[in-house]
Amino acid sequence: MRTIEPDAPLDWEDRLNILLPLYGHRNWIVVADAAYPAQSSAGIETIVAEAEQIAVVRAVVKAIDAAKHLRANVYLDQEIDFVNNYVTPGIREYRNQLDAALSGAQSIKLPHEQIIAKLDQAGQVYRILIIKTALDLPYTSVFFELDCGYWNAEAEERLRQAIVAAEQE
Repeated sequence: MRTIEPDAPLDWEDRLNILLPLYGHRNWIVVADAAYPAQSSAGIETIVAEAEQIAVVRAVVKAIDAAKHLRANVYLDQEIDFVNNYVTPGIREYRNQLDAALSGAQSIKLPHEQIIAKLDQAGQVYRILIIKTALDLPYTSVFFELDCGYWNAEAEERLRQAIVAAEQE
């Protein structure tokens, strides 16, 4: 880990490294394209990255993988599958690079507005970091919904069932 001088300006990597140990399940990290809006919820922080979007996605994946307390559900805009390479040159190559950057992780594709609604709802109670890049291809934002790295939905369900069973005794 590198030392950060107290008065030095923070870049996106420094900010990510400071926030990740604080974050847990229900926090989000978004790697956004250039047209992504600055949202107004108090829990949403937007910073600008002077780096290629795919490089930022790789760095976020690596940081989450290294954080033993976290894992992520990855959301992508459903619309990305319908953006035509003829109309939007470079989108096919971008999709290939994104698949590689996500290291084969399962992603959930939903309409953009549904993902934004989930983000808006989470931002009312939980912190969200948006890392905005200069990428100028539509529907290319990558949404990482953080979850507990040492507990999963199945374990939670078993726990809830045990509680109900104990209450019924």
